[in-house]
Amino acid sequence: MSAFHEITPKEYAGNPFREIGDEWMLITAGTREKCNTMTASWGGMGVLWSKNVAYIFIRPTRYTKEFVDAQETLSLDFFGGEWHDTLSYLGAASGRDEDKIAKAGLHVAFDGETPYFDEAKRVLVCRKLYAQELDPACFADPTIDPRCYPKKDYHTMYVCEVLKILER
Repeated sequence: MSAFHEITPKEYAGNPFREIGDEWMLITAGTREKCNTMTASWGGMGVLWSKNVAYIFIRPTRYTKEFVDAQETLSLDFFGGEWHDTLSYLGAASGRDEDKIAKAGLHVAFDGETPYFDEAKRVLVCRKLYAQELDPACFADPTIDPRCYPKKDYHTMYVCEVLKILER
């Protein structure tokens, strides 16, 4: 029996500024055969195109990007501040080099074909709607490019429809 129950976006009582910016989240995608995850501290939630959405950013060098690009859906997994060390490890280690999910002691569960973590406190099951590489010519604030992109490794921005929210 699952420890999760589904809530509606209007029932969501979280604070994305704290949950994403301070506590971080995991972006998880893949198949039942192979999935990967990465830690993210940039992103947000809102309403766009008359849909409840989350938006995330992934650098081109991240292994998880291959999984996100290959699948229609992904999950955003929230754990809380007590998981900071685990999420820090998952952000630093690469799934190309080791089974970092197993090493972190996490257990993959699925909503349909979308992987998420059984240990999370909240999961957003999402469907990709839009993806675009950030264009440095579009920065209205000229300090962002040299500060955030000294290697010119511009993120891809994904806008994802929130299909389901699972909560403990």
